Amino acid sequence: MNAVRTVLGDIEPAGLGVCDAHDHLFLRSPALPGPSLDDPAAALARLTGFRALGGEALAQWTPFGLGRMTGQAVAASRATGVHVIAATGLHQEVHYDPGVLRRLRRGDGLAAFFVAELTAGMIAGDDPDGARSTVRAGMIKVAGMFHALDDHTRWVMAAAAQAHHATGAPIGVHHEMGTAAVDALGLLHGELGVPARSLLLGHLNRFPDPGVHRELAAAGAYLAFDGPSRAHHATDPWLVDSLVALAAAGRTEQLLLGADTTSPGAGPGAAYLLGTLRPRLVRELGREAADTVFRANPARAFAAPWPA
Repeated sequence: MNAVRTVLGDIEPAGLGVCDAHDHLFLRSPALPGPSLDDPAAALARLTGFRALGGEALAQWTPFGLGRMTGQAVAASRATGVHVIAATGLHQEVHYDPGVLRRLRRGDGLAAFFVAELTAGMIAGDDPDGARSTVRAGMIKVAGMFHALDDHTRWVMAAAAQAHHATGAPIGVHHEMGTAAVDALGLLHGELGVPARSLLLGHLNRFPDPGVHRELAAAGAYLAFDGPSRAHHATDPWLVDSLVALAAAGRTEQLLLGADTTSPGAGPGAAYLLGTLRPRLVRELGREAADTVFRANPARAFAAPWPA
């Protein structure tokens, strides 16, 4: 039976509720502009505000080595009642010390590392040889490059595909400025055999090409539109139009929305999704379609047949 794996344990998909399908409570990397998301009090306040507007779940796409602060995510989930899904995986090569990547290549390799974080427990810090917590990841995060997939990306995606085949875990894909989504789909689905329904293709609002969106949707993948009103990626002018166009094409059941907060003050955050964007979708698509996007789709997208 499928379940959604949260930081507090597995739940039935129907219990996930209204979901911010791509966000970050905690995130830290020297390669990212602006201050880090590393304040537990601020994360708790953001999650509390989201809960006050009816938010019930949040998927944190922060992968290994980027300051996931797993223990604080658990505390925030427990304090607010909001389900939090954590991620294993790796971002682009620029975010990591070469020594960390070398250690991930040794022994059983990267795929085994991902599987262990999904089934046994996540590494508590940013050292792959560090202590393992009892908190299990509920998804895998990978990342492409700008209009390309480099060698690091292909290595990570191959490991993610192996981990998916071992666990059923969904794979969320960061597309740099929304590009190379067709390439990532071709590698993960076409070459590596990951079912399209297990792929969550992110940042498509940053590349508003209707033809590309239709091609990705036709394959059966989930299309994630995230980061509304981001200070450095202003996509609001076409965000709703893209969603309406895909809904008109019969793809409502493949749409996901998230706030993708990456630093303090970089955007309105998870509360914007429910306070501003959801009412707009209700007006444009109807209440049933909006409920599908915020509730039914994440419940299916993050569910997996986890091994016993």
